[in-house]
Amino acid sequence: MTHQPVDTKYSPEARDIYFTIPNLISALRIISIPFITALISHHQMIAALSLIAISSASDGVDGIIARKFNQVSKIGQILDPLADRLLIICSILALGLAGIIPMWMLIVVGLRDLWMAIQVLWLAQYGYGPLPVHFVGKAGTALLMISIVALIVADLGTSAFFHTLYLAALAAGVWGIAMYWLAGYIYTRQGVTLLRKELGEKYGA
Repeated sequence: MTHQPVDTKYSPEARDIYFTIPNLISALRIISIPFITALISHHQMIAALSLIAISSASDGVDGIIARKFNQVSKIGQILDPLADRLLIICSILALGLAGIIPMWMLIVVGLRDLWMAIQVLWLAQYGYGPLPVHFVGKAGTALLMISIVALIVADLGTSAFFHTLYLAALAAGVWGIAMYWLAGYIYTRQGVTLLRKELGEKYGA
């Protein structure tokens, strides 16, 4: 019997199309990230917040367009989360360069994303697409983004309010990183389960 390695549970149906409006929006989000990084690192926070707001709004719009007009694509399933990951890692880098957060936060987040990238490439060798986003991963990403935005706002002033906001944002960032890694552990277990199944069927284990 012919084995089909693609598990529909983990690989939502998508088309082999490239030139779509959602993919263009995702590409523009990625292009905007270096500008956001430069603005944050030079403490130009109002402009940085404006770009982040536009990027966040477009993130929801591209998904709606993709589903409504049947433009869900395989490359889009990669570009969209890639834009999210790059925005987070580059924003954390910029906040570190600006002296707003400790650089260890960048290292911890970067290591997690590096491991996830390796796993995606590994699974792709067996025909599997990206794993479905877990609630813990969504929560961790949301906490990190809230923390990043709050840290940017906190840099706008020096009063007690801004200092309190800074401490709260830093705490949210630490919790976000913890959930980020917990999600990475969940994704790793899912990936290992798929690979064991794949190798077991291949070698009759």
